[in-house]
Formats: sequence, C-alpha cells, structure tokens
Amino acid sequence: MAAAIAADYSLPFRCPLDASIVDETPYHAGFGDASEGPESTRAYHAAEDYRRPAGTPVYAIADGRVSFSGPAGGYGWLIIVDHPQFNLYSLYGHLSPSRWRIEPGAVTKGARLGYLGDPDENGGSPEQPLEPHLHFGVRAGQRADYPGRGEWRWMAGWIGLCPQDLGWLQPSLVITAGTVPIGGYPAPDPGFLVRWGLGILITLGYSAAGAGMLVFAIRRKQRLFFVLPGLLLIAAGIVLHGNGVLRTYALLAVGVVLTGVGIYRYAPLSRHRSANRA
Repeated sequence: MAAAIAADYSLPFRCPLDASIVDETPYHAGFGDASEGPESTRAYHAAEDYRRPAGTPVYAIADGRVSFSGPAGGYGWLIIVDHPQFNLYSLYGHLSPSRWRIEPGAVTKGARLGYLGDPDENGGSPEQPLEPHLHFGVRAGQRADYPGRGEWRWMAGWIGLCPQDLGWLQPSLVITAGTVPIGGYPAPDPGFLVRWGLGILITLGYSAAGAGMLVFAIRRKQRLFFVLPGLLLIAAGIVLHGNGVLRTYALLAVGVVLTGVGIYRYAPLSRHRSANRA
C-alpha cells in the first residue's frame, strides 16, 4: 500500500516510510492510546509509532516547508514540516542526529528528511537505549499557531487532553483518505488565553521581576544595576523565543523599554556626579 500511495501523484499525501504504516501494529502506541496508571494522571498519545531499523529513511508526506529541524530531548532529532496548502503540519521524531538530516526550508513531497536513529541517539542513551521507531504526528494548523509549552504545545507525544480536541489527527487516516477538506483541515480555536496563557504568564513574570530590580536599583541609587534588568529580559527573551517557549517578541520589547528607562535614569545621575567632582 505504501508504494502504491507514494507512486500516485494525484493523491495529496504519501507515507513517511517506504513500507506500509497501515497494515502493521504500532511499535509502542497508536493514536489516542491511553497511558497506564490512575485517571488523574492519564495521558494520551498524539501520534503513531512505527518500528523500523535504525538508518531507515523518512520522507516528507507532502510539499511544504521545514519549520523545525533540531534536537528535542527524548525524541532525538525532530523535524516538522508545515503544509500551508492543507492547513496542516507533520511531525517526525526519533530521527538520527549523527546521520544526514534536512535543514529548514522548502521541501517537496517525498523528499528525504532524515533517517531513524540508533538506540543510543534517537532519544535513548547508552544506559537506556530506545528501540528505533518513527514517531509520526499530523496536526491541523501550522507550527507557529501553537506555543512551545503547555497542553497546546507544537511538539507533543503524550498529552493530558484528547488529542483531537487540540487539533491532532490520526496520521494513517489522513494518509489513506486520499482527499483533503475544502479549505484545508480546520484547526481548533480555544481562544487566545487558553492557547497562549502560559507564554503570557512567563512574560509577565519575567517583566515583573525585571521592573522590581529596576525600581530597587533606582531607589538605592545602584547605578551599576540600572540597565541590568533590561539586559537580562532581552537575554531571556532571545533564549525563550529561540527554544520555542515564547512565540512572540513581547519579552524582548519589555527588555528594551526597561533598558531605555535604566539608561535615562542613569545618565542624569552620572552627569550630576561628574559635575560634583569637577
């Protein structure tokens, strides 16, 4: 089936592997499978896992753009491809960081993205090796539509809510359907605060801490620290944005403002002390 789908260019999608992902049992968990344990801590699998040997090539399921290609903790090397023509993005985890892998940029359907990783590099380690397999997810929307943390995060293996409620789709059904809804797959809209609430809290927390440091420095006339809070916020904004925790530049903007205030407050004091010494 995989070969037939891949060879039929009239179909919107192809399988991410050369062998079928439909006729075989998932390696670890299927889409929507629940974890073991009490209901209060139960999580659900937002993708499909397929056992394959290390070094197995992985392909883009459709034309699109690689929006992320990098390490992702327990998922080894992770690649995400946005497919704006379908309002969809696809996710490929447990790839190899030591073998060739694609860089961010445009890709075509069937383009090689990378290879499955060895047990000690695909999210596992020499002490705790992980059997080679592909973690394959598909979601309505684009990666930039989702935050980097929380239940709505753009990379999710196991989540506490129903995957479909968060826009995750069953990959094998998307591949084999052979059609796409008119206008693309509709993404859920839970509201701005629900989706981005954690990012807002992080921004407000860092901003409050920076403002507090600035006020303390001004009151104590610690001119060395007048600019420091703003610089720390700018650094935090760059790091958090680069790691996908924040998808806005709000923290950077606050840092720039605080830095400006610090410079403004520091300059008169500096001139005043210089005049007194003269």
